[in-house]
Amino acid sequence: MIMVDYKKIFDDIWNEISVFAEVGHQADYIPALAKVNPDQFGMCLQEVSGAVHTYRQADERFSIQSISKVFALAMCLSLKGESLWKRIGKEPSGTAFNSLVQLEVEKGIPRNPFINAGAIVLSDILITELERPEDDFLDFVRELCGEPGVDYNMEVAMSERENGFLNAAIANMLKSHGTIVNDIERVLMFYFKMCSVEMTCRELAAAFMAFADRSPFCFAGYSLTNSQIKRMNAVMQTCGFYDEAGEFSYLVGLPGKSGVGGGIVAICPQRYSVAVWSPRLNPKGNSVMGMKALELLTTYTEESIF
Repeated sequence: MIMVDYKKIFDDIWNEISVFAEVGHQADYIPALAKVNPDQFGMCLQEVSGAVHTYRQADERFSIQSISKVFALAMCLSLKGESLWKRIGKEPSGTAFNSLVQLEVEKGIPRNPFINAGAIVLSDILITELERPEDDFLDFVRELCGEPGVDYNMEVAMSERENGFLNAAIANMLKSHGTIVNDIERVLMFYFKMCSVEMTCRELAAAFMAFADRSPFCFAGYSLTNSQIKRMNAVMQTCGFYDEAGEFSYLVGLPGKSGVGGGIVAICPQRYSVAVWSPRLNPKGNSVMGMKALELLTTYTEESIF
């Protein structure tokens, strides 16, 4: 196997993306995230061999936001199997992640698990299935990344709840169609807590290795088959970047998931997992420098799933 000099690649990536350092804004519609210093960048790549390569602020914790939906989907798929897809679709949305219009047209069935409506349904399922959903979710994420210090940021969670009027509207519409069954406030608060989880690029890369390396998937009592992991990766490929999923596939060519905290995680099956973080977002809600960094990574290494 050809040895890749990731340090040089990271340096080259940084030199090329530096021109975008002041492009975009952090997610200031969430007041707690508006306080984050937007001028930060971190990157971590973990190979299936176990080798770890870090760059700049790779060990700075940040709010993972919608990246948490991947963890919630893994838990729900483990608990419910194929029956999960009776309540959530698996098609790209083509609309904003918080769209009400599409949800109304499609009679309360979210287009996929990675838009807000889909993740709210995942939250509802976990509340129904688990006695301690908040604790169990954290236990699962902590075991995936091997870091017991990973936790919720309650300032961020409460900031989202106090300003989450559109998500509340989505939850009410889901409830009106019978797609969620638990108390709306209970479901929303759990959803906001999941989004508030803070992790580093290093921890995210470690957590997503479970979806890249084809080894047995069993963490905190949740198991997935290789077939289920394949399907999760397929949903990440087609739906992981809101209404910019096609652009990410075109430019980067890897399954992945982004969050409005500025994080992006992607995997190259049987090769590596990679996490990048930079808080400034483009109009679609994806990290400006993160998107460009991953495009350059697969360009320089000439590795993608295509």
